[in-house]
Formats: sequence, structure tokens, C-alpha cells
Amino acid sequence: MGLFGFLSKTGRDQRVRERSAKRVVNKYAQSPDRFKAFEALLADGSPDAIFALLKRFGMMYDKTIEDEQEKEWVFDALVEKGPSILPQVARYLRAAESISWPLRLLDKVATKEHELEVVTQILGEHEPGYERDPTKKIQLLNHVAGLKLPGAATLCAPYLVDMDEGVRYAAAEALVRLGDEEAAREPLIERFVSEAEESLRLRLQIAEGFAEYGWLVAKPHRPAFDKKLPDQFSIDREGRLKKKTTAAPT
Repeated sequence: MGLFGFLSKTGRDQRVRERSAKRVVNKYAQSPDRFKAFEALLADGSPDAIFALLKRFGMMYDKTIEDEQEKEWVFDALVEKGPSILPQVARYLRAAESISWPLRLLDKVATKEHELEVVTQILGEHEPGYERDPTKKIQLLNHVAGLKLPGAATLCAPYLVDMDEGVRYAAAEALVRLGDEEAAREPLIERFVSEAEESLRLRLQIAEGFAEYGWLVAKPHRPAFDKKLPDQFSIDREGRLKKKTTAAPT
């Protein structure tokens, strides 16, 4: 094939890819037309085509059943591609606002170690502090909670001081789920006794974790800890929390 023919074919492929990419996120298109676009991008298989296909996860279609079916189809098709799509998944995770579907995809195509590495990089771009929409941080922290790997808890602890209560709660929940006492106990105590913390559900989450694992509250923390302890819990002399039992009605 001559140079002109090659360039012409390249140009045609690019135009098809661009049309398909637009159709993927066009909520006014018919579902069968979007499926044709999915198939075209999947057959293309280039990094730009895979990235365009990932964008379907960020579009909400008015017909919820079809919306779910389309996303499931794209999800399954991309899982079949395996680890080769990891660069595009990481790119999309950085670009998207809501990332629950691509996080599920990451979990399917990456090793746990690589998964934690990618999530660490993305979280590093969303440090604790003010963010207009904290949804992404919350989704990332919820995802880390399922990664039973060294370093996962250390990654979550700084978000206990985030400005958004939902982010702080997600960080506390992740630390409790991960159960890494060395990384979690002191940061959780510090957040629990903080005068700046107004969230009762966050303190309940921390208390539940301490009661479940039998983690100690050291004597220096006891006065401030006792002051903030929810009524549902008691603490013994050693500093271990217990959940009070509710008497059955007679």
C-alpha cells in the first residue's frame, strides 16, 4: 500500500472512531445505535478507542434498565481485553468524576498490587482538603477498603482530616474494615477526640471498630475519649470498648 493509501485508511479509521466515540455518550441516540458504536470501538482496539468506550460509564441514560445493560456489556467486553487496557483505565480514572464502574474494571484486570498502585496515584491527585465534589475521593477510599494489602490503611489515614464529612467517614470506615491496628488506631483516636469533629456517625463507626477488634485506648487519651463516647458503648479499666446490650422487652 502506498503512502497516500495508508494515510487515507488512517483518516477513515479515525473518522469512524470519532463518530463512534460521540455516539457512545449520546443519550439521545437509540440503544441499538450505541451498541454498534461499542462494537466498532472494540474492533478498533486502539488506546483512543478503548478510552472512548470507557466514557460510557460516565453517561447516564434515562432508561435505567437499558443503561445498566449497556454498561454491563461494555464492562464484560473490556474485561475480556485483560491487562492490556490498564493504561486506558488509569487514564479514565484520572479524567472521570464518578468512577465506580472503572474501579470494578480495574479490580478485574489488574493484580492487587498494581491495583493499589493505580489507586494510590489517583488519590495522590485528590489530597485531603476542600474539593467541590468529593465523590471521587469517597469512591476511591471505599475501594481501598477492600484491598487487604500492606500500605492500604496508611493510604486512608490522612483523609480523616478532610473538610468533607463523607470523606472522613469513608476513611474511618476503610480503616476499620482493613483492621490494621498499627496504622489505624492512633489516627482514629485522634479523630474521635477532636473538638472539631461533629459527626456522630463517624464516632460510632470508630467505636464499632475498637469494640470489634479489642483495640486499647491508652490512658493519656481516656479523659477526652470518655467525654465523646456514644451512649451505646462502655469502656473498661484497661481501655477496651464494649457495646452495651439492650434488654429485651418483657
